[in-house]
Amino acid sequence: MEGKTISTNTMILVGHAALPQGTAAKGSYDHLALVVEIDKKYGVIVNAECSLVTALADSTVKKLLVGCSLQDGVEVIIEEIFSSYYGGARNALIAALKDLNREYRKIKEM
Repeated sequence: MEGKTISTNTMILVGHAALPQGTAAKGSYDHLALVVEIDKKYGVIVNAECSLVTALADSTVKKLLVGCSLQDGVEVIIEEIFSSYYGGARNALIAALKDLNREYRKIKEM
């Protein structure tokens, strides 16, 4: 691919969690997927998306995550989610974040 440069400074990680009954996303998906692009060196989340149904919920999650470093753990992020996200998928979002963090820790141990 001439003219294109592929950055190797970031990587994609995905965390998954089951969605509870009664959430809008449950109508489309059985599981919540939380996808983040992180800086390999510092673990900083530079971009994020999730499979929540509305663009507003997705952008809110993105605002909560971008700029946070997985090297610092996810406790502070979880506290922020508890204080600012009151949707039915909140616990699934936290579980997906913990799953994603487990994957990050595995990769860092390699």
